[in-house]
Amino acid sequence: MIEIDYREVLFRLGIAVFAGGLIGYEREYKNRPAGFRTHILVCIGACVIALIQATMNEEIIQRVLQDSRLQDILRADYGRLSAQVISGIGFLGAGTIIHTKGSIKGLTTAATLWLVACLGLAIGYGYYIISMAALVICVIVLISLKKIQDRLFHSGKNIKLEVEFTKKSKTIEFIDTYFDTKNIHVIDMDFIRGSGEGVKGCIYTLNLPKSLDILKVMRDLSYNDSILEIRKVTED
Repeated sequence: MIEIDYREVLFRLGIAVFAGGLIGYEREYKNRPAGFRTHILVCIGACVIALIQATMNEEIIQRVLQDSRLQDILRADYGRLSAQVISGIGFLGAGTIIHTKGSIKGLTTAATLWLVACLGLAIGYGYYIISMAALVICVIVLISLKKIQDRLFHSGKNIKLEVEFTKKSKTIEFIDTYFDTKNIHVIDMDFIRGSGEGVKGCIYTLNLPKSLDILKVMRDLSYNDSILEIRKVTED
């Protein structure tokens, strides 16, 4: 059996970890359903499939060259395993999409999962320029174009709220659900150190509908017992 040099295997797997981790970190930072570890695992898995496919194809070619009678028996389908990766990643993407009260969340995360699978395949096959160029473009789209999108497509008033709370996961879920029901668009989230032990903090940059009063938002959020303090942040 033909094997790729182990140093090349480790190199490609290392790049897959980096690529998946970079995109996954951005998703984890935004508190999305599929984060750091999930994106790394998807990218590694796709890379492994590509390595196996490349090795199998090379082995078939070598055997046919050694015995031409095998060319009618052995067939190398270069894209079969790769196609299964692309179609199979759909179950993970579907799990990140949430439909609640007329709004859909998770489409971007589903797209990044699909993309890291494609990156893993490209890396596994040795297409480094293609994979790195796509990675850079993806990071730019996720970070820089988000601000442009918010300016172009979201009307209303932008405000910042600083919230201190306990029970991080449950409280953030409560806040996200409230924002969804009020059609409040979260432009950015910056996690900060809380004022005490076990206290978490977050500064939300929000786009409020023109008909919604910020005082009502603050009052509604304060009804949650896990929210200790909430205040509007004024920019100098």
